Amino acid sequence: MFCKITDLFDLSHTIAAPLFDGKTYPWELLDGIADFIRAVGPTLPEDRFEKRGEDIWVAKNAVIFESAYLKGPLIVDENAEIRHCAFIRGSAIVGKNAVVGNSTELKNVILFDNVQVPHYNYVGDSILGYKSHMGAGSITSNVKSDKTLVVVHAGKEEIPTGRKKVGAMLGDNVEIGCGSVLNPGTVVGRGANVYPLSSVRGLVPSGSIYKRAGEVVKKRSDTVRL
Repeated sequence: MFCKITDLFDLSHTIAAPLFDGKTYPWELLDGIADFIRAVGPTLPEDRFEKRGEDIWVAKNAVIFESAYLKGPLIVDENAEIRHCAFIRGSAIVGKNAVVGNSTELKNVILFDNVQVPHYNYVGDSILGYKSHMGAGSITSNVKSDKTLVVVHAGKEEIPTGRKKVGAMLGDNVEIGCGSVLNPGTVVGRGANVYPLSSVRGLVPSGSIYKRAGEVVKKRSDTVRL
């Protein structure tokens, strides 16, 4: 139910588009991010990208603050900005014009183009669609407290991921309010908003507003961005 790759993402807005081939659900990509980077990195045009370390490729027009920590495998695409004390732990693809902000931590993620995770965010084992935005202090929780395998709850349907670590899958143009926690296996559909200080689990339908558990409303048609 609206958890498939085709429901969530416009693949024209990521350098990682080939990685999605043959997959149905976005969490199926998580095991392949590192190998994809290692394969694609050496093919990137040398007039636009430079190799900055082992398995690290950074666009020459990207802005990287000196205090940021970069660990490969990593691709930082054109015009992205990695700000003060950002901590990129590897297996990360940062899209064009994306912002990884102050003290934000990334691990095993794909950020589509124009994604913003600008203030004190943790994003792990997650995929964030085009122009999605996480407010200050919002995080993706990627491991259940009992350490069992993550199951995605989509209405009455339960979809096993077969993985111990799954964060959040955010569709294009999603807005996550400040201080929110996206629990393991959360899926937020295209153009949806999540109120600040929310604890979210399961599926938030596209074009909706998550106010609190049990209170999710559809947006007016003139406010939906898909």
